[in-house]
Amino acid sequence: MAAMRIEQMNSDETPSRPHLRLVRVETLPELRRGRPLGERRAARARMMKRRRRTLVLLALLAGLVILSLQGVAFGGIASAGLSSDLSNGAVLAPGMSYVVQPGDTLHSIASMVDPSNPARERVALERELGSTVVVTGEHVLIP
Repeated sequence: MAAMRIEQMNSDETPSRPHLRLVRVETLPELRRGRPLGERRAARARMMKRRRRTLVLLALLAGLVILSLQGVAFGGIASAGLSSDLSNGAVLAPGMSYVVQPGDTLHSIASMVDPSNPARERVALERELGSTVVVTGEHVLIP
């Protein structure tokens, strides 16, 4: 095996710059010291297993957080008493549930169901509720 080494020339030689000289080295370079390959592979396998387990737990946690959000993402009731798909300006449709808000009347709810003919919807709501009075927080099923 050959190695290169920089040496200074003697003072009796004229150039004083360092130069490269090829030197033969009879000793072998030191081998890498440390844990055996089998132990390193086993440690790496354990680390990968821990990483996979952590990734699965984080995915499950993220899923639980998404599912535990108030039902706004899954058709729950928004702040206006409408389901989230209706809170963006859509009208009420038959079969939907509406939560009565402060200031709501049968007529205002009937107007949301059918703006062109609220009187007909008001009669249907009266029949559904069995009353002409609505209470804040009451769930009304739209007929």
